[in-house]
Amino acid sequence: MSDARTPAQIEADIISRRQQLAVVLDEIGVRVHPKTIIGDAKAKAVEAVDRTAGRAYVAVNRTVSDVKARFVSEDGAPRLERVIPTVLLAVGVVGLVTVSVRRKKR
Repeated sequence: MSDARTPAQIEADIISRRQQLAVVLDEIGVRVHPKTIIGDAKAKAVEAVDRTAGRAYVAVNRTVSDVKARFVSEDGAPRLERVIPTVLLAVGVVGLVTVSVRRKKR
């Protein structure tokens, strides 16, 4: 077999390559268009914000669940041995702040 190609085959190959090149150039044109670049940047920013917000939500949800587990038993009843001291401490702090503010006003 000979590898010699006819002029018609060579011309067909050139036409095919030109069409492929035109497609590649069109794709490059779309990729480097300012609207495409801006759209990609916006999409990445939105994705980053969504990911960060999702992580924050999970962290807050976990913290709330941990705190709730400390003050409420598994059956939903309040753990008075933990609730009462916490409430007394909060009342004491509020009282001290109130007394301190009143003294500063005088």
